[in-house]
Amino acid sequence: MPEAASPTRKRIVDAATKLFYAEGIGRVSVDAVAEKAGLTKRTLYYHFKSKDDLIAAYLDARDQPNLRQMAGWFDAAEGGADRKAEAIFSNLARAARHPKWKGCGFLRTAAELASMPGHPAINVGSRHKSNFEAWLAGALSDHGVEEPQAAAREIVLLIDGSFSIMLVHRNPDYIEAAGRAAATLVRVRSRNKD
Repeated sequence: MPEAASPTRKRIVDAATKLFYAEGIGRVSVDAVAEKAGLTKRTLYYHFKSKDDLIAAYLDARDQPNLRQMAGWFDAAEGGADRKAEAIFSNLARAARHPKWKGCGFLRTAAELASMPGHPAINVGSRHKSNFEAWLAGALSDHGVEEPQAAAREIVLLIDGSFSIMLVHRNPDYIEAAGRAAATLVRVRSRNKD
């Protein structure tokens, strides 16, 4: 059976995801993950050679679901590219109002690992952010936005900036303000201006 398809491995990653997202990677021990998964630490280490690999697997498991969710919000929004970009922020603000919301797991992990730039989880996070930016540039281009790569990069800055300020103030209004700014910058670059 391929490693990625192992039900035990998935169970470990699911347990790690719940714990790492809720408490942070530094506060969660391998023992706690094994206990949450209902397995022995030895079984966990059979599937992951280190906690570092488990942290990378946690983020990797969040990659595609997060990208699909953002793309779904963009695609489902009514209106032009400006409204579609703003919808990502509106939905993030709604999610941020949930009491269990702890911010962007990729950014929180990167902050905890700031002194370890070669950590496998940093590489996963970098790939995720790059993939989102590339997808967004393509979506903006498809909707007639000029300089879509530059617009996508600016929107990523607005998203990640609003995530960061949310961790300080715990106020989703910042995400909504960033969404209005994203809509404005997309509107300015739209080829089909009204």
